[in-house]
Amino acid sequence: QLQFVESGGGLVQPGGSLRLSCVASGFRSDYYAIGWFRQAPGKEREGVSCISQSGGITNYADPVKGRFTISRDSAKNTVYLQMDSLKPEDTAVYYCARTPRWVFRLCLAVDEYDSWGQGTQVTVSS
Repeated sequence: QLQFVESGGGLVQPGGSLRLSCVASGFRSDYYAIGWFRQAPGKEREGVSCISQSGGITNYADPVKGRFTISRDSAKNTVYLQMDSLKPEDTAVYYCARTPRWVFRLCLAVDEYDSWGQGTQVTVSS
């Protein structure tokens, strides 16, 4: 079965950090570009960050630039999202997904991706 499993979410205070993990099973994740997305209550799902198949190219949405870092470990079939300096507006369910093609200007577009995981909740609150 092809799937992603996200983990690492939780409750954190503003200014804190979390590291999310996205583990792929049933396929080689390094054959795909991987994206992280989030969806807050009442809002549409939005792209957060993406990483190319090789891991050499990354992109970030403006609200998270300089605070989030995406990386991948092919040996572990895992993609990470390190989130620092978290803000209340980062509160959302975070998902990862894959796309077989890498187009930099489209890599944060939800419609480019398939095989979504179940998500992990991130809550930033004091």
